[in-house]
Amino acid sequence: MDLSNGTVYTELYTELEGYERNGVCLLMEGSHVSPMQVVRELMAREEGSYMRDYEMNADGYIESLSFINVTKKNETENEHKPS
Repeated sequence: MDLSNGTVYTELYTELEGYERNGVCLLMEGSHVSPMQVVRELMAREEGSYMRDYEMNADGYIESLSFINVTKKNETENEHKPS
């Protein structure tokens, strides 16, 4: 996905705003965030990737959407591997 185009961020913001309006809890690295905070963080990142983690309730509806920094997680895991 080419993130240099502002349209991508506008679409992401609109998508996340819809989730929030429907009662979905948005989290980034375990902390509650707004759609704008997610977009700003992604715009500021030059490297790294965030993975989405959807949590569903018993009825199959999205209850929360977490953004997890997978680059940071992989770096931490690699530091603890024996050489």
